[in-house]
Amino acid sequence: MPIAVYALTAGAFGIGTTEFIIMGLLLQVAADMHVSVSTAGLLISGYALGVFVGAPFLTLATRRMPRKAVLLALMAIFTLGNVACALAPGYGWLMAARVLTSLAHGTFFGVGSVVATGLVAQDKRASAISTMFVGLTVATLLGVPFGAWLGLLLGWRAAFWAVAAIGVIAFAILAVFVPGDVGHDEQPTSLRDEVAVLGRPQVQLGLVMTVFGFAGLFTVFTYIQPILTQISGFSQSAVSPILLVFGAGLSAGNVIGGRFADRGLTRALIGTLAGLAVVLVALAPGLWMKVSVVPLIGLLGVAAFATVAPLQLRVLEKAGTAGQNLASSLNIAAFNLGNALGAWVGGITIDAGLGLAALPPVAAAITLFGLAVALWSVHLDRRPVSAIA
Repeated sequence: MPIAVYALTAGAFGIGTTEFIIMGLLLQVAADMHVSVSTAGLLISGYALGVFVGAPFLTLATRRMPRKAVLLALMAIFTLGNVACALAPGYGWLMAARVLTSLAHGTFFGVGSVVATGLVAQDKRASAISTMFVGLTVATLLGVPFGAWLGLLLGWRAAFWAVAAIGVIAFAILAVFVPGDVGHDEQPTSLRDEVAVLGRPQVQLGLVMTVFGFAGLFTVFTYIQPILTQISGFSQSAVSPILLVFGAGLSAGNVIGGRFADRGLTRALIGTLAGLAVVLVALAPGLWMKVSVVPLIGLLGVAAFATVAPLQLRVLEKAGTAGQNLASSLNIAAFNLGNALGAWVGGITIDAGLGLAALPPVAAAITLFGLAVALWSVHLDRRPVSAIA
């Protein structure tokens, strides 16, 4: 892989860290801001919704800028947003700072995906995307324990100062190693042509399969701590090591999904979504036995992130050259909408009295719906172009 792709990985690590770090700081933030833990938890939802809403608007606003300049501007927003989080005098300011920071997320991964695919040969595009997303998987693996440790040692604000420092380092790496002319268009796409991509049925289906295919993961993962302690019977201290197994699975799945997609995108798309559904189904009985739940949690990580590169590349292919930036950013937003949807459905399931044990089969049903959308989309590929244009 070109070193510029690894520079994108560094940026992805920084942005991914700020998304997940708050999960290990909720109790401290709630106490310091004098709010409930559930209210502090809205800082996670606010970030996800900020990604969903901000990604398309910021992508359109920067469409005439060279892509390297866009990436650097986004890292600057990211860094300033984390400084604002560290300095926030109250809950409202902290929420606003989190939303500001989230604006960089969707557009960075969206534009970054386009840049990554433009830096490599045609048969390495999915691997380039998965390499960039390694930064996100490492952030998932290390972000929560790092934030929790630093917050315990120096206070939650120190964690955000540390992430802001990561932003400065990532900015410098991107500035040095990403070519200045990458993604530069001699004739920038018009706003009409950029937005027109939203009218393409295959792009719409791609976004829907991303939302529902990925939502199954967060239907379970949002509630992984109570699942492991109340159903599987682990102690609180055992949760973090098990999450490390999950994070290792994410990293492996990310690489596997990219290589799988390079060999055949359609097979990878169907295979990875089906694999995620199978693991979620197996998780239902496996939760009740310690000996089975740990490897299943690792497999859940593998299966979940194996879907990322195929889902992202599918939307890029169906968007065409003119609308790649917007479509790619919208698909990142769709991942985040899936996160929010999964958490919401999981909460409804628990509140309905079905309990934590019902989450894996509900999650599998959601992912299977995403698989059904993918199968329909592939079916349309085999029909005459005029029938689906």
